[in-house]
Amino acid sequence: MDPLDELLYAVRANGSVLGTPVLPAGTALRFTDAAALTLCAPLRGEGWLHVDGQTVHLKPGETAVVRGPEPFVFSTAPPAGRESSSDPSSGPGSGSGSGSVGLDPAIEPIDVTCDGTIGAQPETEQPGGTVLLAGAYHVRQEMPRRLIQGLPAVMIVADDYDCTPLLDYIENALAIGKLGRQVSLDRLVDWLMVCTLRDWFDLNSPRWYAALGDPVVGPVLQAMHRSPADPWTLASLADIAGVSRTTLARRFTDLTGESPLGYLTDLRMTLAADLLAEPGSSVGAVARRIGYADAFSFSAAFKRERGISPSTLRQPAGV
Repeated sequence: MDPLDELLYAVRANGSVLGTPVLPAGTALRFTDAAALTLCAPLRGEGWLHVDGQTVHLKPGETAVVRGPEPFVFSTAPPAGRESSSDPSSGPGSGSGSGSVGLDPAIEPIDVTCDGTIGAQPETEQPGGTVLLAGAYHVRQEMPRRLIQGLPAVMIVADDYDCTPLLDYIENALAIGKLGRQVSLDRLVDWLMVCTLRDWFDLNSPRWYAALGDPVVGPVLQAMHRSPADPWTLASLADIAGVSRTTLARRFTDLTGESPLGYLTDLRMTLAADLLAEPGSSVGAVARRIGYADAFSFSAAFKRERGISPSTLRQPAGV
């Protein structure tokens, strides 16, 4: 599994369609799921995201992913007193983190979660209103959290990329009542999230994602993520890349910011943190699974890298 696959494998949505039949103009929703990632896609109409001191215009057909866990606001009203930003590649500027900067002060946001409802809804169709598809993703594993930390606070994919046909399908299926149970919507939101993130990564190519496509570094990253417990050395990794050790070390560091063996150590410790959190895990078993001969050497390495002992993270049996 490559790093992005590890992130996508870890996320499962609680999805909702907010606004039935529509969210009228002047509605503001404050998302309080405390989710690692939240997907927002207007199925009809438009809106404005107020995230971490920035206001971002979300136009019809676009899909946004907001990095949490801080609350943020989606509003159907334009921001008060300034122009909004709609550059999908730029991260938000620093702010108070309240998620309400740029929001019209006359509008009182309604607190919502993606697995709940938003309270009173209009009983008749409201012309010009907004129907919002939203899904919250709680990521508890250490491995995908490491990737999320490097993402901007808001990621937007325009209406002319791979996820657009899926968004159209969801809108049409909802209109005719075809989706049925909640689980069907959740899985479709998962699929939309996968398409959106892959489109965004293809467009913006973060450092580690660009390295996956490199002919030298890519195969090495794949090998380490596929078999982190193998007894890798710089020489064996260079053999996979088909280059000298010096060439691999230089190119790997240039593209990822870490040396090959430094990256491997961090990968193993991140995986170990997830394994130690599993009920009934043992330090010795985790040590073997990530390539250490015994619990003592693993414990010393883990404490050196993470500052705490593995036993601190280990879940007692039955928990």
